[in-house]
Amino acid sequence: MREAVAKFLRPSRAQLAWGIALCLVALAVVIQVQSTQSRDRYATMRGDDLVQLLDGLTQESERLTGEVTELERTLEALRSGADADEIARQEAQRRADGLAILAGTVPAVGPGVRLTISAPEGNITADLMLDAIQELRDAGAEVIEVNDSIRLVAQSWVTESPQGLLIDDQLVELPIVIEAIGDSHSLAEGARFRGGLVSQVESQKVAGSVAIEELPEVEITSLHQPRAPRYAQPA
Repeated sequence: MREAVAKFLRPSRAQLAWGIALCLVALAVVIQVQSTQSRDRYATMRGDDLVQLLDGLTQESERLTGEVTELERTLEALRSGADADEIARQEAQRRADGLAILAGTVPAVGPGVRLTISAPEGNITADLMLDAIQELRDAGAEVIEVNDSIRLVAQSWVTESPQGLLIDDQLVELPIVIEAIGDSHSLAEGARFRGGLVSQVESQKVAGSVAIEELPEVEITSLHQPRAPRYAQPA
């Protein structure tokens, strides 16, 4: 008995080889299943939806490429030594301005969209609102505001209460007006995407409507009041 247990605990090279082979086969099967599921998901999408998805990916790729080019240009200027201090100061200020916009602590202006959501009282749920916000972010929204008073940031939260829909502890009244800054066409198409905001709101379950305006300039003035962290501190 002891010899059998010892043999089990100390497998031979052949057993190890078979074990590794089985792991590799299992890994290949998992990858193949995931790949098939991904293809099946795209196979069921309409041509227009695929075009919109491709446009969004292309624009995001162009944005990231432009950001990489700008960073490389800044790095080269810093290495050259010519006005390095001034370049470093300007870069620091640019990053500070960008972070302030993302944190919602300064106003922002730029092209974008205005979405006006109308529906019977109580039909706009927290899940639907979260989906709408996420769709706008996925479509490239850099700044989002709700009802001219709620500035959405990474820490924003949405829930339902007896009084109605709440965002960051503020009551959201109908109609809900969402303004977002970004590429206006991409944002509008993101809302119209099949299964997206428009489809959900205009479904029989919600029985609402969405008006979409593409605007050359959207001005967002509401600000987010950041809270001091209770537990986190710089490492």
